[in-house]
Amino acid sequence: MLKATIFLFPALMLFAAWMDLFTMRISNAIPIVLTLAFPPLALASGFTPGLIGLHYLCGFFILAPTFCLFAFGKIGGGDAKLAASSAIWIGWESLFDYLIMASLLGGALALLVLAVRQYPLPMFLHRWNWIARLHEPQTGIPFGVALGVGATIIYPETAIWLGAVSV
Repeated sequence: MLKATIFLFPALMLFAAWMDLFTMRISNAIPIVLTLAFPPLALASGFTPGLIGLHYLCGFFILAPTFCLFAFGKIGGGDAKLAASSAIWIGWESLFDYLIMASLLGGALALLVLAVRQYPLPMFLHRWNWIARLHEPQTGIPFGVALGVGATIIYPETAIWLGAVSV
């Protein structure tokens, strides 16, 4: 259980980042697995049922505003679900750090993509569909990349990680 607790979350978050970068989609399976895998791994890491409930409340706290952003077309649905399910794992103690990290990474990614879009895409890059798609002005920014990388950076500071390594 220790290995699953330490590696499952970052592996799924980095897979979601990869998936969003290359397809502009995040599979529903990723937030579902994150949401369902948390309780048994948290219990194995020393969490009480009450603490697990607080972590789910943290996820709902993120789901409410991200769902509104999705409803108004500001972010993708996969981003909203990934942010909420990752907040369950991050918890209240590290949530602010996670939001700052994801925001900084997302801002840097957006600035990079917008800057590159100012120039014509070299012909040899057109053969990679994901690069050509990202270069199109009407395409959004794959914010799942920022969520995945940010969560992976913050994860070793979280209660579930620290609980797992101390068991």
